[in-house]
Amino acid sequence: MSRTRARSNPGGMDVLTVLGKDVTGLRTRKPPWFKVPPPGSPRYRELRALIREENLHTVCQEAACPNVGECWERGTATFMILGDTCTRRCGFCNVTTGKPTWNDPLEPARVARTIAKMGLRHAVITSVDRDDLPDLGAGIWAATIRQVRAQAPDTKVEVLTPDFRGEEMPLARVLGEMPDVFNHNVEVVPRLYSVARRGSTWQRSLRVLRNAKLIGGAAVTTKSGLMVGLGESFDEMVDALGMLREQGVQVITIGQYLRPTENHLPVVRWWEPAEFDELARIGEEMGFDHVAAGPLVRSSYHADEHVPQDRAGSGPLATEA
Repeated sequence: MSRTRARSNPGGMDVLTVLGKDVTGLRTRKPPWFKVPPPGSPRYRELRALIREENLHTVCQEAACPNVGECWERGTATFMILGDTCTRRCGFCNVTTGKPTWNDPLEPARVARTIAKMGLRHAVITSVDRDDLPDLGAGIWAATIRQVRAQAPDTKVEVLTPDFRGEEMPLARVLGEMPDVFNHNVEVVPRLYSVARRGSTWQRSLRVLRNAKLIGGAAVTTKSGLMVGLGESFDEMVDALGMLREQGVQVITIGQYLRPTENHLPVVRWWEPAEFDELARIGEEMGFDHVAAGPLVRSSYHADEHVPQDRAGSGPLATEA
């Protein structure tokens, strides 16, 4: 991998000038609160087989999520449409990057069929960035929501979208299908965008969230997510939460960054559980409808608990709660 392509030094820059030189090594022992049981339950294996049978992708697998065992045991998963290759190269992300070739017009129907088989009351759908497509992937996004409405009409639909390069028409096309929750993660505080989200901008992401609320209105819950562990200060996190709330964001998730490989950005420090609790308290005081904050929290982790639900899950793999 060339220097200019490595996620750990985007554009050939020395990220330590931004993160600071006091960072942890890849094999540094994690604090005890990161210990989770390895996946392998019968439900996990059944869901993995179902997803493989339908030739689908999940962000649970592609992004090496630490919660995959727990979530799949609950019978929940986050489906990743538009293939498994992203056109961007974020410094923290484990999803493959490169020139995508995936183009399957039947993917929306297969995703919806799997959601129906699982009996989910709340389905989360995300995607890679597809800056290579004329519509940036909006057509497949809209078709997927329509198919879920047709095949699993009682399922609430949460979409976790890219920024669509800040263009309003792709965003409007997705929101025209009226998902129940619109999620776009800002990921890191503004100062860290140059190292963690090169190719994106903080203001663009804020504009996406603001426009989503303007277009969707009261029928759509807006949501975003932040990570800690890349050298941000507590005050920077509080300021970021305030800016998100100003855009009408209603639900926020905050979790600890975990370095996938040596080619990704290093962890600067491990935040303590008490610090997450304090961020949650501050977020609630700001007026967020729901704040999920903790070391292992991810944007779609227990997503069905982030908004009110009308029913319990049903079906062979559904959560019983």
